[in-house]
Amino acid sequence: MLLAKLPKKNRILVLPARSTQQLVRGTHRFACLPSRSLHASSRSDRDAFRPDHSLVPAPSEHQTIFALSSPPGKGAVAVVRISGSRSRQLYDKLLRPATSKLEPPTTSTPEPWKLKRCQVIDPETKEVLDDALAVFFRGPRSFTTEDSLELHIHSSRAVIAAVLRVLSAQPGCRPAEPGEFTRRALLSGRIDLTQAEGLIDLIEAETEAQRKGAMRAAEGGSRRRFEAIRNDIIQCRTLAEAIIDFGEGEEIEDGLWVQLADRTKRLANLIGTHLDDNRRGEILRSGVKLAIFGAPNAGKSSLLNYLAARPAAIVTPIAGTTRDVLEVSLDIGGIPVRVSDTAGLRDFQSARNDLDTVERIGIERAKNAVAEADIRLCVVSLENLQSGVLDDEVAGLLTPDTVVLLNKLDMATTGDLERGQELFSSYRAWFGSIVSERGMGELVNGIAELLKQKFEKGPTDEEPLITHSRHRVHLQAALRYLEASLSYEPGDLVFTAEELRYAGQELGKVTGEIGTEDILDVLFSKFCIGK
Repeated sequence: MLLAKLPKKNRILVLPARSTQQLVRGTHRFACLPSRSLHASSRSDRDAFRPDHSLVPAPSEHQTIFALSSPPGKGAVAVVRISGSRSRQLYDKLLRPATSKLEPPTTSTPEPWKLKRCQVIDPETKEVLDDALAVFFRGPRSFTTEDSLELHIHSSRAVIAAVLRVLSAQPGCRPAEPGEFTRRALLSGRIDLTQAEGLIDLIEAETEAQRKGAMRAAEGGSRRRFEAIRNDIIQCRTLAEAIIDFGEGEEIEDGLWVQLADRTKRLANLIGTHLDDNRRGEILRSGVKLAIFGAPNAGKSSLLNYLAARPAAIVTPIAGTTRDVLEVSLDIGGIPVRVSDTAGLRDFQSARNDLDTVERIGIERAKNAVAEADIRLCVVSLENLQSGVLDDEVAGLLTPDTVVLLNKLDMATTGDLERGQELFSSYRAWFGSIVSERGMGELVNGIAELLKQKFEKGPTDEEPLITHSRHRVHLQAALRYLEASLSYEPGDLVFTAEELRYAGQELGKVTGEIGTEDILDVLFSKFCIGK
């Protein structure tokens, strides 16, 4: 009561001691700080929102690096990439004007960003190693923001080895480590962490959907989205600090508090919308899991072979031929799909011999594969529907989203068709024959459309999806901090501002502006040497 009677600028706040800049949760030590002093120190934390390029390059990173950026082996052209302060010297030292009558001689002074024909030489012996094309990139207008040089040489193992050997002998030059060119681009601010992740995803993309998602990230779509959210959080925190500093009148303070709460709720809802995406981005990046299941001899392995357009699975008339889960990676409608063929499902109360034991293990693995699948595809033999009911083992795995192929249409009777229509009227079901391929085109088109509906579309076609679990972890943490900030009373604005600061830091971690050193080594180890 006595504190309430004091002017706000003289009030004393009892807060958990973290330092004058931060609060430590879960501690029983307390520090008494004037509210304005705490607020002033909290303001200094805005530095935490600046890029954490306390990731200062090590001395070795100031060296000039080089690497083969194209695949090794025989081919038309190989690209050797060089980046660092010695790139300009290497241009003069290793290259000399072309002497062919078909091309005018080049000058020793490199014209930036233009491809020039020249000869690559060994500076010690003056031996010509190759007739090549070279392009010089003057920093900071290069990928790494350093002076850079690219040599386009003939893709011969001997030529490549000779050029790399000469580069290794140059003072201040060393072979690049995996992803080191991209790492330098990140540390120099050319790209952020989401763009670096987008680049590795683009390199590894195998389908159109993966390419589109990776390009959105590589071009900065994810960065712009996450930065916009982070800037809104900073504005909310600024508003909270303004109330602490200047909210002397109860009427002004109440109005600003309502405004702050509304804006924070909108941000929490926005992040929640991004998180409530059924992991579409991560699934697209790694591949949609589609499990084929059904009774023995229904045509599951034949369907896998049809989709793969090759004999990926053994097919025989003997029931129980497939014993283990067989996975094949496919591109269906531009979307990566990992299709699993599973053992035929039937009731095994007990194992009568070793063969039965093996099949029982296969059935258990089949059930696990179906349970983990993003899409379930049930294959039913029309000729086995005479009883009008499904086996319990198969029926127990059906879900409302299960896709059904009513197979062996070429052998079905009118009664079989009627029973199939009746049993699966509420499912996405197609009649077809794998043997004659009748109706199979419609099945594949239907699966492709389902994949696009479930996994390809974001809130908008251009909205970047969450493609890495790391992004999801930080967004979930940011959402928790935003929700925590809403739990405080208007009189606890210092705590509200602190929760908002934590939320902003989590968004900064997504783009790599805060605390990324532990992530970088893992990320760049996935890159090839020359990227």
